[in-house]
Amino acid sequence: MVTLHPAIAVQLTGYDGNAFMILGLCQKAARRAGLSEAKIDAFTEEATTGDYDHLIRTAMLWFNCT
Repeated sequence: MVTLHPAIAVQLTGYDGNAFMILGLCQKAARRAGLSEAKIDAFTEEATTGDYDHLIRTAMLWFNCT
């Protein structure tokens, strides 16, 4: 799988089942890395269009998730 922003690392382990926490961790990492608010909004919109599995897949597509 190709990651859109491989330099942005997000640790997801330990947050299983908490979609809001995962979404917030991704947004925070994106802001720290300097992504524009438009890109962060695009990630958020895509990540929240489905279920929990869709959120995880979207996070893994956008960021280097561990």
